[in-house]
Amino acid sequence: MRLVLFDIDGTLLTASGAGRRALDQALRDVYGTAGPIDAYDFRGGTDPQIIRDLLRHAGMGDETIAAREDAVYRRYEVLLEAEIGDGREVSLYPGVRELVEALAARDDVVVGLLTGNIEAGARIKLRPTGLWPHFRVGAYGSDDADRTRLPRVAADRAEQLVGRVFRGPDTVIIGDTPRDIGCARAFGARAIAVATGWHSVEDLAAHRPDHVFVDFSDRALALAAMVGG
Repeated sequence: MRLVLFDIDGTLLTASGAGRRALDQALRDVYGTAGPIDAYDFRGGTDPQIIRDLLRHAGMGDETIAAREDAVYRRYEVLLEAEIGDGREVSLYPGVRELVEALAARDDVVVGLLTGNIEAGARIKLRPTGLWPHFRVGAYGSDDADRTRLPRVAADRAEQLVGRVFRGPDTVIIGDTPRDIGCARAFGARAIAVATGWHSVEDLAAHRPDHVFVDFSDRALALAAMVGG
């Protein structure tokens, strides 16, 4: 049995910048500053890591950041709901719907999420696509700011769900950034990269994933990479 874990932004979908806009406003509302958010590279980061980096760059101490962190997440959730609205700005990348549905229909696969989004943010972004119910487990930025620790979280939740231990060789991690590849390597998992986000095929290939795709429009090829031998 395989545990197949997808990143969200840049891998499954684009939310047309809704997350960045909502976080920018939430930080300003709660802390009075969003730090150097316009220049900050969000790619592959977790929400807690992003928030802490931005506020530290703005000169804020860790105790001050921690004291209001729960409040910024609550405000972000409200603002993200408003940004996403009816979901018309949320678009799945080519082949994603068919691939996720095909994986979810298999009895030898547990489909899940491994994302830097907090859980509420992941749910809000995926809800308009109709795919949220297919992800039976998840590991989120709200579980740990360190992305490399999230595969263990997802594997433990999958074990609780199906009563089977999932180790690195049983796990596939799919993402659009070098950080996703590094996350897979840290767990000993298969790393699959897709160039639908902000990195080219060449950029991703330089980090030596097991497979790299332009997109998932060839469902058969993607399935073979994820659940083949």
